[in-house]
Amino acid sequence: MRFARIAAFCAAPVITLAAPAFAQTPYDGNWQVTIVTKSGSCEPTASSLLTVADGKITAPGANVSGTIGSGGLVKVSINGAYANGQLSGNAGSGKWNGASAGIPCSGRWEASRQ
Repeated sequence: MRFARIAAFCAAPVITLAAPAFAQTPYDGNWQVTIVTKSGSCEPTASSLLTVADGKITAPGANVSGTIGSGGLVKVSINGAYANGQLSGNAGSGKWNGASAGIPCSGRWEASRQ
């Protein structure tokens, strides 16, 4: 009898829900990012517009590879510099490090949703 109940359960129709055409994360959209150099010979400040789509970070004309987790954790490489930090709501901040002419430099970054 037990086997018959299991078999009946397994034979029941399976209902699936269609996934949306693309997934969205809470941080998708355009972000204005400003970096500030604290040590080294990199530019003192720089600003860039980055786009987040499905948690992946892109920017026109830049070699960008990175992600933003559902909790806002940022991990990104931009033109050979590496950054990490945290987004929350419409803002975020973190640290970065890279090099200019082979000389290490580092600093902080801040971002705001546009």
